[in-house]
Amino acid sequence: MVSRPERRPPGRALPVFPWDTLAEARSRAAAHPDGLVDLTVGTPVDPVAPVIREALAVDAAEPGYPTTVGTPALRQAAVGALARRYGVTGLTTDAVLPAIGTKELIAGLPSQLGLGPGHTVVVPEVAYPTYEVGALLTGATVVRADSLTQLGPSSPTLLYLNSPSNPSGKVLGVDHLRKVVGWARDRGVIVASDECYLGLVWEGEAPSILDPRVCDGDHTGLLALHSLSKTSNLASYRAGFVAGDPALVAELLAVRKHSGLMMPLPVQSAMAVALTDDTHEDEQRERYRARRARLRPAVEAAGFRIDHSEAGLYLWATRDERCRDTVDWFAERGVLVAPGEFYGPAGARHVRIALTATDATVDEAVRRLA
Repeated sequence: MVSRPERRPPGRALPVFPWDTLAEARSRAAAHPDGLVDLTVGTPVDPVAPVIREALAVDAAEPGYPTTVGTPALRQAAVGALARRYGVTGLTTDAVLPAIGTKELIAGLPSQLGLGPGHTVVVPEVAYPTYEVGALLTGATVVRADSLTQLGPSSPTLLYLNSPSNPSGKVLGVDHLRKVVGWARDRGVIVASDECYLGLVWEGEAPSILDPRVCDGDHTGLLALHSLSKTSNLASYRAGFVAGDPALVAELLAVRKHSGLMMPLPVQSAMAVALTDDTHEDEQRERYRARRARLRPAVEAAGFRIDHSEAGLYLWATRDERCRDTVDWFAERGVLVAPGEFYGPAGARHVRIALTATDATVDEAVRRLA
């Protein structure tokens, strides 16, 4: 019998799925006499705007295959939204590609860009876990760093930015982003900027990596990742897109066409409307602003410090103790929050508290914290 190499399931290289480790705290919180208040996962709870649902229904009877590249209307809507909402200039429709949710895109990005063993992927010190997962699936090396000086003379292949940050809500300014872009171009490094929370800024402003103040209108080597899950409540639609360097977008398109990564046509139509209509997004932003205005003072009054959190859908809270001790403190009050260590060792003394709960749920959390 001919020998063959041992099969190595990719999952063996991955860390334990973090949410599985919250089972005990969840049970304790759920035992509260008034039930569980879950402030862990940032999943939308508010309804999808009627204008988006109507657009979804229009193409619901279409039987044919959609295109991977996306409809012209969708791509034009993305170009228009980035210009109108975030001041991005010089973007063309051939530099936009829909994704079946940005988590799928991030998990597959290193592979689709041709990375593998011997390549290095840089992720933030406190970061969304999927950046690391996508790199590990290709066999690439992962380095955590928040500053260019930490990287020294190295030349990684791919560097992730996340501003506003999940989980901390930290925002990177124009000067910081300009330095990263200049450094990356000197070394031929691809920069992928996760901007899923760009439409949810509470203090100051958050520029895109494609902002002309950052990149001088040159998108070479730059990819901006966007999602409609947060600002348009489309998590169930899996509606995201990538925009930036046309050459890199073309590489992704070639791979994704062969892989059958096609966004359903009704979702493409709904997404085009969501990117064109700003009213529903403004209304949703104000819902989150109001919830934040109630929850943040309650957390601070309970003895916690809120770090960063100037944007995004979370409060990054600490009282300078082990994050699991903080999780237990909240669980005793029937409130479940996410331990900061989910997002890397640098988060070990923080917890992430989500604003994505109904008004009634937020009010109940405030009552319990008092």
